[in-house]
Amino acid sequence: MLYITTTELRTKSKKLVETLKEGRSVNLVHRSKVVGEIKPKIYDPKPFNAKRVLKIIDKLNLPKLTPRQIEARYRAAMMKKHGKSLS
Repeated sequence: MLYITTTELRTKSKKLVETLKEGRSVNLVHRSKVVGEIKPKIYDPKPFNAKRVLKIIDKLNLPKLTPRQIEARYRAAMMKKHGKSLS
């Protein structure tokens, strides 16, 4: 799909989306004139920064829990959610 007319935008939108997902651009034609170009959006993922994540965790100031405390909190939450039928 190299071009698409303004009236075809409604009927061939699925094909347009597929073309954009492939990374190709499409010319937009209105009354026999190219009026624009539709380009795919390129997403650049941010690199993972472990130091920044550790700073955020420190700012949250979460309580330090032992495995026994974690288990007790988990059981209490499950009892509250599901009742005593939980074994």
